[in-house]
Amino acid sequence: MKRLFLKPIHFTYFRVRRVFKPISIGVRVLLIQDNKVLMVKHSYQDGWFLVGGGAKQRENLADAARREAMEEAGATLGEMKLFGIYTKIAYRHTDHIAVFLCKDFTYTGNGDWEIDAIELFSLDTLPENTAPGIRRRIEDYLAGVKPEEGFGEW
Repeated sequence: MKRLFLKPIHFTYFRVRRVFKPISIGVRVLLIQDNKVLMVKHSYQDGWFLVGGGAKQRENLADAARREAMEEAGATLGEMKLFGIYTKIAYRHTDHIAVFLCKDFTYTGNGDWEIDAIELFSLDTLPENTAPGIRRRIEDYLAGVKPEEGFGEW
């Protein structure tokens, strides 16, 4: 039922973005524990993603990352480090995504209404339908990319 309601909203949102050509600022968090990464599946789109979302007005990026982790996975984050800043250029809009790394966290697994599933996956056996940009960030982490190197295309 949730999916029937959210899919049209998601579709409309991206159509409106094409008209107004906005630039958005978002966050994602690499939540790593015991060689596993915490990911979520949204109700309005297919695939597995790192927790994250858009930063609100007057919200710094670290606070946005903490808020999104709590909203999407019930996660409380300890120390975080900036992993990199990436840019996704799509037809008529641009997204800038700050990716944080956090290895000190707890989570309840109680996501908000937009989350269908929350799961820890082994870093070396990600699900097939992991979003491509997410897969690249995890590959960067496994390759030992340092924060000063973590810039470029999403």
